[in-house]
Amino acid sequence: MPFDLSSSKAGSKVSCTLSLLLASFLFTVCLGLVVEADHSSTNIGAIIDVDSRIGKEQKTAMIMAVQNFNNNSRNHRLKIYFRKTSEDPVQTVSTAEELIGRKRVQVIVGTRTWEEAALAADVGKKAQVPVLSLAAASSTLPTTQNRWPFLVQMATDSQEQINCIADIVNSYHWRKIIVIHEDNNYFPNSGSYTMLSKALEKVSASIEYDLILPTFHSLSDPKTYIRQEVRKLRKKQSRVFIVHQSSLPLATHLLREAKDLGLMDRDSVWILADSISDLLDSVDPSFISSAQGAIGIKSNYSDSNRHFLDLKDQFRKNFSRSYPNEDNSDPGIHALKAYDSITAIAEAVEKLSRNTTSSPKLLLNEIQSSNFIGLSGEIRFYGGKLERKSTFKIVNIVNTTYKELGICSSEFGFSERHMEEKGIRVTGIDSMNEFVSSVKWPGELDRVPKGWAMPNASDPMRIGVPKDHPPFTFWNETSNDNEFDGFCVKLFEEVVKVLNKSYTLHYSFVPFNGTHNELVGNVSNEIFDAAVGDFTILANRSRFVEFTQPFMESDLQMLVPVKSEHQMALMFVKPFTRNMWMVTIAILFYTMFVVWFIEHQKNPVFKGSRKDQLGTAMWFTFSSLFFVHREKVNSNYTKLVVVVWLFVVLVLSSSYKASLTSMLTVSRLEPSVTSLEWIKSKNLSVGCDDDSFVEDYLRDVLDLKKIKTISGHDNFLGEFRSKNISAAFLDLPHQRVFLKDHCKDYTVTGPTYSFGGLGFVFQKGSPIARDVSEAILTLMENGMVKNLTNKYLGSSDGCPNSETESLSLKSFWGLFLVSAAISTICFLIFTLRLLKKKPKDSQVHSYDLAQRGGSSS
Repeated sequence: MPFDLSSSKAGSKVSCTLSLLLASFLFTVCLGLVVEADHSSTNIGAIIDVDSRIGKEQKTAMIMAVQNFNNNSRNHRLKIYFRKTSEDPVQTVSTAEELIGRKRVQVIVGTRTWEEAALAADVGKKAQVPVLSLAAASSTLPTTQNRWPFLVQMATDSQEQINCIADIVNSYHWRKIIVIHEDNNYFPNSGSYTMLSKALEKVSASIEYDLILPTFHSLSDPKTYIRQEVRKLRKKQSRVFIVHQSSLPLATHLLREAKDLGLMDRDSVWILADSISDLLDSVDPSFISSAQGAIGIKSNYSDSNRHFLDLKDQFRKNFSRSYPNEDNSDPGIHALKAYDSITAIAEAVEKLSRNTTSSPKLLLNEIQSSNFIGLSGEIRFYGGKLERKSTFKIVNIVNTTYKELGICSSEFGFSERHMEEKGIRVTGIDSMNEFVSSVKWPGELDRVPKGWAMPNASDPMRIGVPKDHPPFTFWNETSNDNEFDGFCVKLFEEVVKVLNKSYTLHYSFVPFNGTHNELVGNVSNEIFDAAVGDFTILANRSRFVEFTQPFMESDLQMLVPVKSEHQMALMFVKPFTRNMWMVTIAILFYTMFVVWFIEHQKNPVFKGSRKDQLGTAMWFTFSSLFFVHREKVNSNYTKLVVVVWLFVVLVLSSSYKASLTSMLTVSRLEPSVTSLEWIKSKNLSVGCDDDSFVEDYLRDVLDLKKIKTISGHDNFLGEFRSKNISAAFLDLPHQRVFLKDHCKDYTVTGPTYSFGGLGFVFQKGSPIARDVSEAILTLMENGMVKNLTNKYLGSSDGCPNSETESLSLKSFWGLFLVSAAISTICFLIFTLRLLKKKPKDSQVHSYDLAQRGGSSS
């Protein structure tokens, strides 16, 4: 009998209940379908090293970011699938393909290295899937975006950190660098090594040695292998080590072996890139112990904003729960970047969920248009990479942890802190010297390390010295100790005394029998640590060795014999200059006129015809030049004029005799060869030192053909006397030595050819060269260089000047002025008295005439 719901009252109640249950079921099913339809999901693939500290932080942060988004989103879900990176980067291709093909991921994030990111980006390009790379780009090629259009770089490129490292190197004037990195199959072939090399070149530094270590997992006996490689570093002069790219296990073994082999001692410098420094908060205490005094480049981020503090608490709980064996549970920069990458994806899918259409290209565009302040900093992209510039903390590993020294950025240089609040910005500096007092260097050194293998008592600096090159250097075999002597040797000993005020320089002189060029080459080849002698600073030498500040000029000039000058017929007029003669004659005639004018009035000696008066006046004046005048003068005015004039004559005659005597007795010299062109036109032979650069210069630059090399200054005399050479080309110091004993027979003529001066030679990049240069400047300022120069090379004014200068008017103008003034005053007084006397004489004469006329009448 069929079930009828309306036949009875009871049946009616049952039917109503069943209807309600059915309706409720249908509503639930429909509601679930609606909810399922509204909550669409985006699959994310994460390729990270889940076994490393970095991978653990990244995984924890990504899971937190996904959970936080899912908890706050009503209509969208994120699903994340983790895959472990392989030791072989090529496996990244199959991993990415598996995530895209099987898990249907719409975006991939992670990768451990830049090479893995590039491989994943190749897969993403084919599948039209965006790839967010957390690894720093090792290249800044402009074609990156064209090659990998679906690649988004969540980490800034390596250039910012490389610039910071170069600035640190430049701050302390280190010039030779050893770079250490782990061979992960991408560093040598990427632009990162090239960028580091170019950045160091810009600050006048260079990479002396590049130590490439295999990946840590490939070493069966890491300790033995790394120890053997570190031993190679002990043979290098540089002690500035940059650990540019390395895994933490490899760096731990590296620093431990370096410490055991003495490479973490005084004057050593270790700079750790962010691949190591970013993990300093979680490294083992043994690592800190081995890295005492090292400088670290640590990624900088704000750890005081509220968003970070909230995440920090949540991260600690999740990380400790997932990895209870890890000592430190604080999030680092890798966790922050991972969290920001998921945030960028979440915001992009949230925007797309509001649109009716969606595609991988739209997802990529939305991710690249992100603009928010993340935990790691500002997230804004341009050209597929972060637009902001990275800043780094400069840290110093001290005791059981590290301390922050300051901030480094290519934007503002160095600063003790980085702050931009209320429009106030910290001003940076170009050098890290401001941090010197805060740095604890390896070996607890109380000064800036030299970054060089400094000599010690057991291994002193080997200095090559020319054995027989007096007076600059010579081997004193007669002494008991066979010591070196000479100007350059004594100067270097004085330099060492100055250096000993800062540190002890252990050295030993080694005699060398070859040429100067050979000795410079031996310094370049590291056979000698330095060379002391009269080395001319040249451009082609400076490319291979380091020269100190020049301690003496090295100008090149032509040295020639002199010939005596024939005595001139008018030599007697040379004691006085032309102006002197003219003024003397003028004063003589003026004095003659005054004497005649006063005396001819009443003195009968000066009377007579005009011709007789002129002759007497001239005779009197000229004879007074020799004090043989016999004419008497009556007027007191004349006597005063004559007295002053005789004094002038006395001074002039004495000066004239002295000057003429000097000119007649001192030989006047002139060069036998006048010019370089004259030598070329006559095809004459010239000589030069056989152990110098001069021969090549004469042939290649001055275009001389007949050149003879001569050994020793004394041999030049024989070559000159035998007419084998007509001139010799010597640089200024050697000229000075030669002319010290032969200045009366030889002279310097022609143009001067300037060079870099004389300096000591050191290996390229040696910081000792800079210290020696400062010491040389000190010795030049206190007069020690001059004293040694005069002692060994002779005084620069040792040879007297062979030509006496004529006496000029400036030495006698005061005397002439007095004579002319006295003569003029006497002339004027006498004239006035004479004018007054004439009227009286006229009256007396008239009176006499009147009396004579009256008596006659």
